[in-house]
Amino acid sequence: MGEQTTTVAAAKGVRGTLLGAMFLMATSAIGPGFITQTATFTGQLGAAFAFAIVASILVDLAVQLNVWRIIGVSGLRAQELANRVVPGAGHLLSFLVVLGGLVFNIGNVAGAGLGGNALLGVDPTLAGVVSALVAIAVFVSKRAGVAMDRVVVVLGVIMIGMTAYVAVVSDPPVGSALHNAVLPDKVDFAAITTLIGGTVGGYITYAGAHRLVDSGVSGPAAVRQISRSSITGILVTGVMRALLFLAVLGVVAAGVRLSGSNPAATAFEHAAGQVGLRIFGLVLWAAAITSVIGAAYTSVSFLTGSSRRLARHRNSLVIGFIAVSTTVFVLAGQAPVTLLVFAGAFNGLILPVGLGLLLWVAARRRDLMRGYRYPRWLVVLGVLAWLVTVYLGWKSLGSLGDLWK
Repeated sequence: MGEQTTTVAAAKGVRGTLLGAMFLMATSAIGPGFITQTATFTGQLGAAFAFAIVASILVDLAVQLNVWRIIGVSGLRAQELANRVVPGAGHLLSFLVVLGGLVFNIGNVAGAGLGGNALLGVDPTLAGVVSALVAIAVFVSKRAGVAMDRVVVVLGVIMIGMTAYVAVVSDPPVGSALHNAVLPDKVDFAAITTLIGGTVGGYITYAGAHRLVDSGVSGPAAVRQISRSSITGILVTGVMRALLFLAVLGVVAAGVRLSGSNPAATAFEHAAGQVGLRIFGLVLWAAAITSVIGAAYTSVSFLTGSSRRLARHRNSLVIGFIAVSTTVFVLAGQAPVTLLVFAGAFNGLILPVGLGLLLWVAARRRDLMRGYRYPRWLVVLGVLAWLVTVYLGWKSLGSLGDLWK
């Protein structure tokens, strides 16, 4: 009887870990930038933006199916695999991920502050600091991993539920959106590439997969669980983006002109009045604080993966990561725009480098894959997605060049 109880508890623990990994990846992708980008492009393209959403989800699936399976089956984190392929490549990848994650986390804290301001009317700086303390409290817990899994799942469900409500009351032209998802009136490649970079760029690419490895869910026997989790995580992100798109589309279709400084807030307020504005604050705050947690946890996983000494102090490093991000935000008074653009460009460079190395492992290094025969169709799918990420990287180099002018 005791053994049966232990088995049931272990099964529940694995399910909780898988659910947490799914939502960690999804909520990391659904940050303040995600919300602003979606509202901005919907205001510019209207129903035609539906095609960009579908295209970005397909590329996201191709990337994450490969990243999760390669990391999950090997049981090694991205930087460890990269170092096995090209000595030193893992250290470079870690540098890029941590730098991009740190700077973006400043923006995440700022977003939490703006969300708190819209929700409760408190000072944005104070709301940002308090939100950071809430995120830190998650990692003070002795069972930080379990606490993190539960927090990101609960807040992820709240975000989806609240956005779904606004999507219904805004009464969007769903038929037009469905038509444009397949036969768009206009194709905007800039919108597509921005969405892809925002949902699988930088630390976001590895958030869920690293969580699985840290939890011990790995190896060829766990392939089905790994694949199902990666697909579900991307679909959660896709559902949130679709709902947000529909919520904003209903307002745009009614002829409302969105604010350039905060388009999503304008849409939510026009759709549901003051209640809508408060819902926007809650959604933005939830999106920001889960991204704070995801960015800090995943970035630190790149520092601790190869060092047992650092691994023993993982939670302290995560807390320090959040504290540094918050301190810079407070001193700057806002998220430094130039630094955020710089980090965004870096994320565009991280994606092809990391994905290329992982695909090489899948295709050529069966020894690192524990003897697992990697599906050729998945490699082909990954290579096609990699070519898209190379284009994104090229665009990112252009952004870096503009910063130095």
